[in-house]
Amino acid sequence: MAGTALTKADARRIRVLALSAEIFSRRGFRATSMNEIAAAVGLSKPTLYHYFSSKEELLVRLYSDVLDESLVLARETLAAAGSPLEAIRDLIASRVAYTCRHQSLLKVCFEEEHELPVELAGEVLRRRRAFEDVFLTALRDHLTAHPGALTGMTPKVYMNMCLGAANWTYKWYRPDGRSTPEELGAGIARSLTTAIDPDARG
Repeated sequence: MAGTALTKADARRIRVLALSAEIFSRRGFRATSMNEIAAAVGLSKPTLYHYFSSKEELLVRLYSDVLDESLVLARETLAAAGSPLEAIRDLIASRVAYTCRHQSLLKVCFEEEHELPVELAGEVLRRRRAFEDVFLTALRDHLTAHPGALTGMTPKVYMNMCLGAANWTYKWYRPDGRSTPEELGAGIARSLTTAIDPDARG
C-alpha cells in the first residue's frame, strides 16, 4: 500500500528484480543462470529460490511490473491533462522518459518476450492493449474536436508510430548525453504531435 514502509523481504525482492533486469539485458535471458543472479544480489542460491522459484518467474514479474506501472502512469497522465492534445504530448513524453530511465528493463521486455510462458502471451497482449487504449482515447477525442487534423494514416497507425518512436529510445539513449530523459521526451513529443496540432500548422 502507498505510504507503507517496505519490509526487508520486499526490499530484497525489488533488488533481485532490478539486478536480474540488468543481467538479462547484458547477457540475455537464456545465458543467465540463477547462480549468477544469486551472486550478484549477494544471496545463496537456496535463499534466492525462497523469493523466486525460477528465472521464468523473474521474467514474468518484470513484465507484469512494467505493464502495470505503464498503465497506471498513462491513466494518471490522461486524467491530469488539460486537453486531449496535451494528453497525447504528455503520454509520448512520459513514455520516452520512462524508457530512458529504465533502459535495461525495457530492453528485456522488448527483446525477451518470446521467452515468456506461452500461456501468458494473451495476458501480456491484453495489458499492452489497455495502455494503447488510453492513447487512442486521447487521440480520438482530439480528432473529434479537430476533424481532419490527422491525414494520411489511421489513428492506430499514428499511435503505433508515436509509441514505436518512444519505445525505441532504449536502443540509443545515452545518459551522459546533452538531454535529460524528460527533455528528450518533451522534444520528441513536440515533433510527433506537430502533424495533428492545428495551431502548429497555421
